[in-house]
Amino acid sequence: MGKIGNIIHGLKPPMLMVVSQVMFAGVNVMYKFAANDGMNLRIIIAYRFIFATAVMVPLALILERKSLGEINGMVLFYAFLCGLFGGALGQNLYLQSLVYTSATFVSAMINLAPAITFILAILFKLEKLGLGTVAGKAKVLGTLLGIGGAMVFTFYKGVEINIWSTHVNLLHHHQQSTGSPGPSSNDPGRFILGAFLGLLSCISFALWLIIQAKMNARFPYLNSSTALMCIMGSIQGTIVALCTERDWSQWKLGWNIRLLSVAFAGIMGSALMVFLVSWGIRLRGPLYASIFNPLGLVFVAIAGSLILDEKLHLGSILGGMLIVCGLYVVLWGKAREMKQNTRLVPTTNESEGTQEVDQMENKERAEAFPHNITIQP
Repeated sequence: MGKIGNIIHGLKPPMLMVVSQVMFAGVNVMYKFAANDGMNLRIIIAYRFIFATAVMVPLALILERKSLGEINGMVLFYAFLCGLFGGALGQNLYLQSLVYTSATFVSAMINLAPAITFILAILFKLEKLGLGTVAGKAKVLGTLLGIGGAMVFTFYKGVEINIWSTHVNLLHHHQQSTGSPGPSSNDPGRFILGAFLGLLSCISFALWLIIQAKMNARFPYLNSSTALMCIMGSIQGTIVALCTERDWSQWKLGWNIRLLSVAFAGIMGSALMVFLVSWGIRLRGPLYASIFNPLGLVFVAIAGSLILDEKLHLGSILGGMLIVCGLYVVLWGKAREMKQNTRLVPTTNESEGTQEVDQMENKERAEAFPHNITIQP
């Protein structure tokens, strides 16, 4: 493979993760549209995974029909856990935390996910701490920089920065009820409960990344695994919504912003984004996927300033710069670590062409599961 091919191969994982964070930003904007229209947020989650299921199941049947024969009880169990932690439970914990605290606080909490994922990945032996190596130190430093940047981005405003001004605000100026009680700043008990729920949502997201890595190893069909997760998420999310919302008018969509919001959140935010994140986990592992999380804050801020007339501040710029720097440091550390891992797997093929193929296969294995690499005699 030539230099251009190697460059493209190396750029594929970060581009997948960047696109997934663009999808994340879009979903957050659509959440605002639907909530502003008075739609219950738990019903949005249920519809999100229902739409995702409607898209991914036909794709899986068309592209990966052979995977049906490999679905067993363990695969279904992994899919159930992925749908729970990455879907119904994680999303509802996040939204309930938002009700009890504030959008600023929850935005800061959710960006603890990379650190939690790092810890869990080490415990599950999906990552090496490696503080004695330059790569290990880079991963720890980059993770801390990303978290620090997210905190600066969230809590420090500073002066207003007028980089651009579209004067476009697609939201109505009146806020309708979303079927959930609003935050109470005078009740410290509710705030503490909300903070705890926010922490649980971070742990839930991190667990999904870990379980998704395990599922990829056992069931290497990305379309089918995404479809199974969406099926489980839609069932679980619908049960939660039915138990908490008895007003059937909330379930009506019609040709309006509600339909557009849940369709976008389902097709782009669940079907496509889960597929891309799963692909990124396969190539680089769960920590790699989670470290891009703070980048979503930057994209949300940009989208908000362009179409919701939200203002950018000095804290947004400084925090965004720290996030990007932290991301770069982690990527550099992962790349250095992978070069060390791939050197441990020599190839002994007779022909040069076959040797190149085996080198790429070893590289893919090293990218997906670096902890499993052993020195072959």
